Amino acid sequence: MAQVLLKNLTKKFDEVVAVNTVDLEINDREFVVLVGPSGCGKTTTLRMVAGLEEITEGDIYIGDRLVNNLASKDRNIAMVFQSYALYPHMKVFDNMAFGLKMRKVPKEERQKLVNDAAEILGIQELLDRKPKQLSGGQRQRVALGRAIVRKPDVFLFDEPLSNLDAKLRVQMRTELIKLHNRLQSTSIYVTHDQVEAMTMGDRIVVMNNGWIQQVGSPLELYNQPANLFVAGFIGSPAMNFMPATVSEENATVYIQTSGFKIGLPDAMGAKAKASGVKDFIFGVRPEDITKKGTGGATATMSEPVPAHVNVIETLGKETYLDITTGDENITAIISPNIAVKMDEDIDLEINMDKVHLFKKDGGEAIF
Repeated sequence: MAQVLLKNLTKKFDEVVAVNTVDLEINDREFVVLVGPSGCGKTTTLRMVAGLEEITEGDIYIGDRLVNNLASKDRNIAMVFQSYALYPHMKVFDNMAFGLKMRKVPKEERQKLVNDAAEILGIQELLDRKPKQLSGGQRQRVALGRAIVRKPDVFLFDEPLSNLDAKLRVQMRTELIKLHNRLQSTSIYVTHDQVEAMTMGDRIVVMNNGWIQQVGSPLELYNQPANLFVAGFIGSPAMNFMPATVSEENATVYIQTSGFKIGLPDAMGAKAKASGVKDFIFGVRPEDITKKGTGGATATMSEPVPAHVNVIETLGKETYLDITTGDENITAIISPNIAVKMDEDIDLEINMDKVHLFKKDGGEAIF
């Protein structure tokens, strides 16, 4: 396997900059996920690594080789596509062996490599079938098998699960993680689904408008988002955002929104003051809001936050509340054992150990 290094990577389509000065180091045997909304540049970045898209500026290294001018077939990469890209007239065995045949790998070696990959993926009994006789999940396994037999330096995945139904996507996520751990491969995975990114990646690269917004582990992105975009993109339901101002009274720094005024812990208050900014966006995740008196014993809970319950969604293990506080409509996630009624006025508490503050201009995180 091999390290992948992107240096100042840029792609322009006429005057449109699809990928903007991307610098990224992907370690040997690491599983890195590129995630972001449609049009953010993630697939274009992957296609440049694959050699399917010409580079406008910058360099790509796979291992110690500069591959900018190498054809895709000479980069020793394997790509798994969203559409599976199987030959409909060929049996599964021949689909998996096709790339090896083109490289003039001896027949006996092709047979062994395909059989080994089929055993890893549990598709031995499918080798004599054609793609039209397979389910979506089986076709995806065949596409994975075709990649495995090549023993590439790098695996590239372009939204490979997006054509599967929800239950099968969950199953295939698990299978891909097991496969990565077994093969110890270097993998780059593109998705627009932040749940896939959070559950699969060793590190996640969040992109927007061609720029990298933040790179980090799933928990780093969840707990310490670098800006408003990352905070709003990572997490489901999304983080609540409220315009806020900061003031100081009796050595305590307070956050004031349209619906409540709460004091910040000392360390957070010091950071807010040091920023020199007065107008902020206050952020709190739904699971960090609860009914007064029901928060964790070790958490630093806020002063009471008055709210009105608009909608209650009972999901079994948890309950979603659509609530209004001041001019803001926000979401809270509480335990199903907490008694709440529709159209009720209640007092909430916020876990102050988990709140976030962002600059109103630019969206940069203060904490």
